[in-house]
Amino acid sequence: MTTPSDLSVANDPAGGAPPPPLAAAPASLRQTRKEATRNRVIQAARELFDTQGYQGTTIREIARHADVSVGSVFTTFASKGEILSQVMQDRLDGLYAELDRVMPHLRGSTLDRLRTMFAIHFAFEVQHTRLFLAHIASAYDWTLPPSAKPMGRTPRLQEIMRECLEKGVAEGDVCPDVDHQEVVHLLVAAYAWIYRLAAWEDADAATMTAAMDRQIGLIAQGFTPRA
Repeated sequence: MTTPSDLSVANDPAGGAPPPPLAAAPASLRQTRKEATRNRVIQAARELFDTQGYQGTTIREIARHADVSVGSVFTTFASKGEILSQVMQDRLDGLYAELDRVMPHLRGSTLDRLRTMFAIHFAFEVQHTRLFLAHIASAYDWTLPPSAKPMGRTPRLQEIMRECLEKGVAEGDVCPDVDHQEVVHLLVAAYAWIYRLAAWEDADAATMTAAMDRQIGLIAQGFTPRA
């Protein structure tokens, strides 16, 4: 009569215990190829948005520049706006990390800190002004899916400004009853509008910073406590 132990031995010529389960396989070839396609699409889109603008770039051109099929692009991203969001996230993560490091140590009034924050932004973005203009333009694309993060929907920028205003309340140079989010909206609007100088006049970072300084000064009159 054959017993379970006999079957075990029969299945294992060495007569020992069954072999241990195989270790988990490394990332599949399919996943590796998908990641490679994603990176190529992002790189191609970054170059095209920076040279042709957001509206002037099509998904077909991105696919051709990345040397992938249009279907592969849509398998990876839901829309052109989502591609731009990823391009900008990759760029802005470094900028926000630098602001997180610098902002807590800035001296001066809330007005001074806001001016310094935007000066850092202009100095960073002027390296690829057209790409940032594409980021702004995408904010007015009503066909964007919720997953896209155009200019204005980047939460970290707004958080940094709110933190600056909250610190100002604690220090006494920002009215405690002012709607911080309303101030943030005004600052973002001014920031985006300043970029018309880059689009129309090829303005440099110093020129745009000076214009933003004046705008922040006007906005600050609305949140500074009255004597």
